[in-house]
Amino acid sequence: MIFMQSAAGQLGLGIILALLVSGGAYLFKLLTRSGAVAAFILGAVTFGLGGWGWAIVLISFFVTSSALSLFFKKRKRAAESMYSKGGRRDSAQVLANGGIAGLFVILHVLLPDSWVPWIGFCAAMAAANADTWATELGILNPGNPVKIISAKPVEPGTSGAVSLVGTLASASGAALIAVLTWFLRPAGWYGLSGFELFVLITICGLAGSLVDSILGATIQAIYYCPSCRKETEKHPLHGCGTETHLIRGKKWMDNDWVNLGCTLTSSLLVVLLGWLIAY
Repeated sequence: MIFMQSAAGQLGLGIILALLVSGGAYLFKLLTRSGAVAAFILGAVTFGLGGWGWAIVLISFFVTSSALSLFFKKRKRAAESMYSKGGRRDSAQVLANGGIAGLFVILHVLLPDSWVPWIGFCAAMAAANADTWATELGILNPGNPVKIISAKPVEPGTSGAVSLVGTLASASGAALIAVLTWFLRPAGWYGLSGFELFVLITICGLAGSLVDSILGATIQAIYYCPSCRKETEKHPLHGCGTETHLIRGKKWMDNDWVNLGCTLTSSLLVVLLGWLIAY
């Protein structure tokens, strides 16, 4: 009975915390209405079923990525014409970045004594953070980025492009979540050591971000605006109002699916490597 009351209280507190964070993000125009609803559900599940450690990791991703999106607006303006969506995250973007992590929170409820849910959750958050930091800070690279599969210079904001600054930012974003993974690991942790956790989460988070770039350079849907004469992710209309036409990639593979592939890859990779190290 006491356990049930404690669990119910934590879930209730999780709902309140999620409401405050998602509501505030909506008021500050960081999330659309659908994005706020999705963030509320994800936050309530994460804190209500996971606890403070899980919630801090999720909030750290959201706060840092949201803060970075507000910086260097002028330098980002040209690149943003290529992005499929604006700066405000909708429900699809929230779930693409946090949906896999949410599934690992639910797995934690089913397997409370396993170390797999914690590292899977943190790896998904590390990949999402790495990808976001690369996107937001890569624009500061002094030269043009290069296509990850051909090394040819391309315009900033091009899908599948990488740069030195962007890669360092990606590694830093993953490392931040890795530090939290180390210090916030659940009580009674019996799996990998703290340092092993840090290294694994950083590497897998960075790997997920690189997979994001590879998918963006190969099968992500890329369109062309005949009026602006630019490639873009926007469809059916570019920012100028002109209809865009598919020039490569798969129509269904938009940026949300690419982000989902990023977080899923990182989670699966960390579980595999963690199992090989632990056993």
